[in-house]
Amino acid sequence: MKQKLVVLSGAGVSAESGIRTFRDSNGLWENHDITEVASPEGWRKNRDLVLDFYNQRRRQARDCQPNEAHLALARLEEHYDVQIITQNVDDLHERAGSTQVIHLHGELSKAQSSVDPRLVYTLDHWEIKPGDKCEKGSQLRPFIVWFGEAVPMMLPAMKLAEKADIFLVLGTSMQVYPAASLIDYVPKSAKKFLIDPQVPDFRLDREVVVIQEKATLGMKTLEKLLLSH
Repeated sequence: MKQKLVVLSGAGVSAESGIRTFRDSNGLWENHDITEVASPEGWRKNRDLVLDFYNQRRRQARDCQPNEAHLALARLEEHYDVQIITQNVDDLHERAGSTQVIHLHGELSKAQSSVDPRLVYTLDHWEIKPGDKCEKGSQLRPFIVWFGEAVPMMLPAMKLAEKADIFLVLGTSMQVYPAASLIDYVPKSAKKFLIDPQVPDFRLDREVVVIQEKATLGMKTLEKLLLSH
């Protein structure tokens, strides 16, 4: 039976494919207040702005390609039961070949009803337009978990973390909750790795192996390490 490798991935992985992150100096929030484009209040106030914001992100993501970190995780499925929990809303993990991915914060490639969150639709285009409606006649919204909304995939993610033989934190500052709390559910017996240029200021016990590199370089090191065992 393959060991279970559970990965918590963040914006640093997508950044190396050219997707701008929210929290860097040139991040997406620079010209927008967070509440304008990523909250239920912003949606009620200006739907056209919110739709356009995510349309541009969706178009950008479609032009980006998986990088070596994405590809390394996909290759590791030959040797490990790789389960990815990602904070990213792009589909680069899937396009790289990873088959088991949980999106905590939603998916750019999907839309949902603004009155019934159970109604979710896969998009075959980059644009959600005003007037695009669900089967109940309500405007479609981005399938994104906004600030102030519940994170419905947290419970499945917690259950995965509890079963990890190996837990990897990849390209995330560990400052976004509730995702950052997942490491608290990992068994003490599990091997733990962290790959990021900046070592986050949170409770790192002595058993966490830190690889202080960007995701692509760090994954090259970790892949060799894991395959050597």
